[in-house]
Amino acid sequence: MSVRDNPELTSRERQVAELLARRWTNKEIADALVVSERTVETHVAHILAKLGAHSRLQVRRRLNDSGKSVESTDAGHGHRA
Repeated sequence: MSVRDNPELTSRERQVAELLARRWTNKEIADALVVSERTVETHVAHILAKLGAHSRLQVRRRLNDSGKSVESTDAGHGHRA
């Protein structure tokens, strides 16, 4: 089952996971989603726990392995809302 379709993750956690996989920082994610960095930290902790992952890199790999296209490291930088 892909991260994208994982029923354990909320829709917001899936959004955060996709941005994590693009190597966005917590601050960048918070700014884009108009939430606090602390809220993003909580989402990241929940994502890691629910996926049994130990790092952001593992989340990225799982998204890539699921066939979900994750943009390159620089994609989107400077184009965030």
